[in-house]
Amino acid sequence: MFYLPSFFYFKCGNSYTGSIKEISYKIENSENLHCFIWHGRLCSTKAEIAYEQSFEKTEDGFNAMKIWMEKTYKTAVQGGGC
Repeated sequence: MFYLPSFFYFKCGNSYTGSIKEISYKIENSENLHCFIWHGRLCSTKAEIAYEQSFEKTEDGFNAMKIWMEKTYKTAVQGGGC
């Protein structure tokens, strides 16, 4: 559902932002992968963040983040927004 680069992209220290329909997301890369999801097209510093979660910076953590993002997206869309 979400387009994300491979785990190697994050292992190299990169962060990532994107959107799908009316939902935007950002993955900050530090000690962990920290994922933010919000409604609308505003940048993350101006938006009201609706969901956020941290994940280990491992391949398992990356896979868990993708699952969480998909579930959160479905909740946000079915619930009428974030």
